[in-house]
Amino acid sequence: MKNQTMNSLKNLFNPLPIHKKIVKEAETSPEQALRAQIASSYLLGNGIEIGALHSPLNVPHHVTVKYVDRMSVPELRKQYPKLKNYKLVEVDIIDDGERLNSIPDASVDFVIANHMIEHCQNPISAMEQHLRVLRHHGILYMAVPDMRYTFDRDRAVTSLEHLIKDYTEGPEWSMKSHFEDWVRLREKVPEDRVTPRVQYLMSIDYSIHFHVWRQIDFFELLLYCQNDLSFPFEIELIQKIISLNLSSFLASNRLNQRFPVALKMKLI
Repeated sequence: MKNQTMNSLKNLFNPLPIHKKIVKEAETSPEQALRAQIASSYLLGNGIEIGALHSPLNVPHHVTVKYVDRMSVPELRKQYPKLKNYKLVEVDIIDDGERLNSIPDASVDFVIANHMIEHCQNPISAMEQHLRVLRHHGILYMAVPDMRYTFDRDRAVTSLEHLIKDYTEGPEWSMKSHFEDWVRLREKVPEDRVTPRVQYLMSIDYSIHFHVWRQIDFFELLLYCQNDLSFPFEIELIQKIISLNLSSFLASNRLNQRFPVALKMKLI
């Protein structure tokens, strides 16, 4: 039954055409243009964007966004020195983006969490909190990296069982192993320097990609949250941006590809 459900719902991956006018006006990549088109179709009212840093979502003029991050802009500058030449959005709300403790229930029309869910130590709990703050018919909009097409491509896919354990027992049990995985396979640090590097990153609470997925794995996670945990959402959209085989994609050197996901909040 599970495989039948997965196969039957693969139709959700059908391509969404990019309007030529949007691409021309945006003067940006097809990926960014597609995100802007989806935002224009789904986002209304007042909402928040979590962890926008230097690349906030291009939203329609009729919506209002407040920016949430775990640190102030000066602190973010220290945490991410590679962004020194980029303009960062002004942080309106300092809060943990996984918990949103300062945001009341059912208080916003949308939550934007682009390139954020992979940074969450407890992704299922994070989505639960993002849904909590949405009004009925509100939209949770995410852009999620497909690990095959990013610098995470050498890492192992995070299993659903792992994510469930993070949710039921807390993420502390796996935290150090994630940092070790990151240091070895992302940063390619020599083995004799792994331990001190891990200790340093953990000491500054550096935000790594704790979990990685292919698109189909993330889809499985959504189905688990919807069917097994009864999270109150409908999958409005899950969209692949490009269609390349892995070898040609790696040759193109565009290792930052993410697929948009839109979940609509519903009343139980």
